[in-house]
Amino acid sequence: MVTVNAGNRMRVRPSEPAGHEVIQRFFDRFARAVTSGDGRSIARMWAVPALVVGDAMVQAVGSPEAVELFFGDAKDEYNARGITDTRAELQRVEWLTRRVAIVDVRWPYLDAAGVERGEESSTYVLRRDDSGELKVQAALMRGAKP
Repeated sequence: MVTVNAGNRMRVRPSEPAGHEVIQRFFDRFARAVTSGDGRSIARMWAVPALVVGDAMVQAVGSPEAVELFFGDAKDEYNARGITDTRAELQRVEWLTRRVAIVDVRWPYLDAAGVERGEESSTYVLRRDDSGELKVQAALMRGAKP
């Protein structure tokens, strides 16, 4: 449920029906693309311009090619640390409007045997584009835990 202040009245708007399922499928595709090194698929999942914020960086993303480059080495970097897979664990989904949602995602680091070896988490702002497709508009990288 989302509470909206409409002047002096407060009204409650239910979260989008089946919104969690739609977002889970979105991030399942996102995880497959990252772990398989498919930068082109990841690029199609991002709106541009977009913004990525973390402790050590703030990066404006201005083109699909920049997204592809940003994620281009992710698979190799994770594999070098013994991480071969992940899954999107939705921690919170809040639809702010019919087109905009804030989503907290936990990404467990899984080795080749499926054993968890750490995690990272991020908060995403997703926005439906004019054709209704969800896209990442912003990402706040919350960091990794061993």
